[in-house]
Amino acid sequence: MEPAYRDRSLSDVLPAVAEALGVGHTFADGDAEPAGGLRLPEAPRYVVFLVDGMGFELLRDHPADAPYLHSLIGGSEPATVGVPSTTATSLTSLGTALTPGSHGVVGFTSRIPGTDQLLNALSWHKSVDPRAWQPHPTAFGRLAAAGVHTTVVNKREFAGSGLTDVSCRGADFVGADRLGERLVAVQAAGSRAPSVTYMYDGDLDWTGHRYGVASPQWLAQLGMIDLAAERLREELPGDTRIVVVADHGMVDAPAEGRFDVDERLELRDGVALVGGEARFRHLYCRAGAVEDVVRTWREVMGGAALVLSREEAVGRGWFGAVSAEVWPRLGDVVVACRGNHTVLSSRDFPYEAKLIGMHGSLTSAEMLVPVLVA
Repeated sequence: MEPAYRDRSLSDVLPAVAEALGVGHTFADGDAEPAGGLRLPEAPRYVVFLVDGMGFELLRDHPADAPYLHSLIGGSEPATVGVPSTTATSLTSLGTALTPGSHGVVGFTSRIPGTDQLLNALSWHKSVDPRAWQPHPTAFGRLAAAGVHTTVVNKREFAGSGLTDVSCRGADFVGADRLGERLVAVQAAGSRAPSVTYMYDGDLDWTGHRYGVASPQWLAQLGMIDLAAERLREELPGDTRIVVVADHGMVDAPAEGRFDVDERLELRDGVALVGGEARFRHLYCRAGAVEDVVRTWREVMGGAALVLSREEAVGRGWFGAVSAEVWPRLGDVVVACRGNHTVLSSRDFPYEAKLIGMHGSLTSAEMLVPVLVA
């Protein structure tokens, strides 16, 4: 499926919150844009609760395990994330109100232009200045400049990280490692008006990667998230609105659906660097090799993946409008897996072979996320 940029996508959430707070004008000029088709009820305080890995279809299909969140689905429409459907890209889209082609965090790993190195957007790279990589004001910074008390509640280890800088700078950061600690921090931060408090929880995603989304561990973790959301609603003032969203969904990837570029060596021909992640690969090609790489990958992958040149993918609007600075960060060729297939590199990314749940591609299971208002 295609991303619904400037209509109902993750990058439209904070502009919609701004409209609901009465400061929508702060997104009417400059780099960010006003909210598209996403509308939220007016309120003096908003809490945005992002659950990593809680795709709309996964939540919809497990009403007994998440009864509170499931009760909020009625009458709501899912939103899409951007491309690729991965945490670093999505969190930056949410936090900047920009599309990937503008904010420049175009995947879990992407090439640092002019080098043979990959930027890991979760752990970052010491040689890369986050504010040079993503120079635009964040949505959080815009809200703060408009007089909105803006707070990010997240684990302490993420304070000052590259990803936090590119996506959340301008907001007050409150470190809280445990879920209960985060709930209390949200209550304190959200006591002022007008305010926006953003809380991130990554445990469901971690559980899905390790055990798979069909596992009892994943379902138990979903139940804990459901209880946390219900508790948050009970503890917050009645005039505070909560928006529950996610950064992507997830699919389980069986061994028989995996292609390893270090076993199928023809997939290495003409490729200087393999980036992205298992469900969405950026291939950085040697000079003059793009057409051959596209042809080979299409022959080998068959119906298991959609293989496009960079120009074709950009032409489809996958990344939104792409700036000149971001263009070379995209693969010369991109590989979007279909079904539950994956592309691994046992040499470059050995840890991926240990994962069960994965994401990154354009299936509805990965792209659709809930936008639930409580």
